[in-house]
Parts: sequence; C-alpha cells; structure tokens
Amino acid sequence: MSVRVGYFPQNNSLFVLRHLGILDKRLPDVEWVDLRGLDRGPRVDPTSALPSAHGDHLFDGGYDFIGTGSTPPVTAQAKGHDIVYAAVSGPRVENGRLVVPADSDVQDPAGLRGKRVALGHGSWQTTLLLLALDKAGLTWSDIVPVDSYGDAAERFLAREVDAWVGSYPDLTKVEQQARIRELIPTEGLFSHRSLWFTSRAFAAGRRPELAAIIEALHEADAWTAANPARAAEFFAADDSRPAAEWEHALRTRPWGLLPVDSDFVGEQQHAADLFYANGLIQQRVSVADAVSEEVNAITRALPR
Repeated sequence: MSVRVGYFPQNNSLFVLRHLGILDKRLPDVEWVDLRGLDRGPRVDPTSALPSAHGDHLFDGGYDFIGTGSTPPVTAQAKGHDIVYAAVSGPRVENGRLVVPADSDVQDPAGLRGKRVALGHGSWQTTLLLLALDKAGLTWSDIVPVDSYGDAAERFLAREVDAWVGSYPDLTKVEQQARIRELIPTEGLFSHRSLWFTSRAFAAGRRPELAAIIEALHEADAWTAANPARAAEFFAADDSRPAAEWEHALRTRPWGLLPVDSDFVGEQQHAADLFYANGLIQQRVSVADAVSEEVNAITRALPR
C-alpha cells in the first residue's frame, strides 16, 4: 500500500525531502502530492471563519502526512478530525513578522483598530496576528483582515493595506523596495514553529512508515543546515525567485525535528481558545488530544 505525503515550498523541510529522494529509498511506494494542486477549499469570509482544507485532505484520501504552520491542525481538530502531531521544529521567530510601513501612524498592535491587515488566512499568520491583537486587548472583529494568500507583498507595497503578517523570502522583496517597521517582536509572542501531523489511523496502523518519514525528514533537515545554498536552488527553480533570497530564509530558521512538548501544547491551546472566542472556529479544541506518546517516542529517538 502506498504512502502519500503532501508537500509544498512553505514547509521547507518536506520540500527539500521531496527533492533529495531520501524517503523514496526507504519507502519505494511513496507518492508525493503537491498541495498547490489541491483545492484550498471554499473561500471563507476572513472576518468570521477559518479554512481547514489541509486537515480535510488527511481524511479524504488526499495524503497521509503533511507539514504546515501552527493553524491548520487546530482548524482540522475543530472540524472533528482525529489528528496526531508527528513532530515540531524549533522556534522560527526570525522568519515571520507583523509589519507596517516605516511612516505609518500605527505604532503598536493597539493601533490596528479599524485597519486593513493582509495575511494568508488559515496559515500560521492568522495565529500570529490574533496573538498580537489579544495582547493589545483587541479582537478579530476590531480589524479588517484581508486574505491575501499569494499577493500580500504587492498589496502592502501598493499601500492597499495598512499592515501585513509577512515571512521570508517575501519580506526580502519588500525590504528591498520600502522601509518597514515591526509592530511587535515575534519572539516572546509566538514561536512560529513548523509542524507535521497525520491522522490517528495512519499513526496507529502504519507506524513503520510514519517512523521512516520522520527519520527521513530529520536527515533532510541536517542536509539543509549544512547546504543552505544548494537547498535554496530547489526553491528558486520552483518559483523563479533569486536563490539568494531563499538562502537567506533557510539560514534564519532552525532545522531538525523535535517531539511535541508542554510548551508547544500550551501555546497551541492558547491560540485554539482565541480562535474559538473570536468565532474563527465553531467548537472548542483540546490540543493535548492530538499528542501521542508512542509517536513522540519516535522523534525522541532521532540522533542529535
């Protein structure tokens, strides 16, 4: 029986693994599913709901294993999907920021009341923005979220929005063309980890295959840490962006897979509670329910 692994450039680790072929040697029947070829699901009003297509496709045969940012597994659980976290990365606080033009009259997140904020709604960017708003005593309804998946940098440069939750390498392009200012440090607000998850059925019934994926990902991450310039060429060939921009992004993030710990669960639970309180998900979520000690044991055994 084949194993289907979903990947896209935004999860750097899986994208590199796809190109290195390490997993293909361990699991000759692996099938790679480009997430960009799957429907993101029906578009939703970013003022009142979160999309969750990534989690849905774990349960409709789209794929068996994926990697994303922090938001998709929470929205998947909120739709009743029985997921299991496979691993998390270290904090990537250098990679994502809430920014405004340097000359903006918005001085801190409290100043975002009534402002248009660009983000990829349903990605980790929703989590970072909601945490920043909560710290300032604001709610999701106090801003005008603009779902700008794919063109946020252009909208920000054109002043069509007042603020933007951006990440590298997209931020590199903007920094080359405009002066920007960070509204609140990401460090201390949001760990912005990469994470990988699967369905409980796959975690329980395909344990050797899951272990092979986790081990191959860890090996690929070690290769990327040692060869960021070569890894950047994979991304540049995919989107025609200068390899130097991708190399900068790859050099500023941690590599290697870690087991799920209480700090991560606590942060995810806080975000999930905020999603529910702000009407972005329709049922409460228990993040701890998606943690498996048997799967954590696989990640703990990885070489360090």
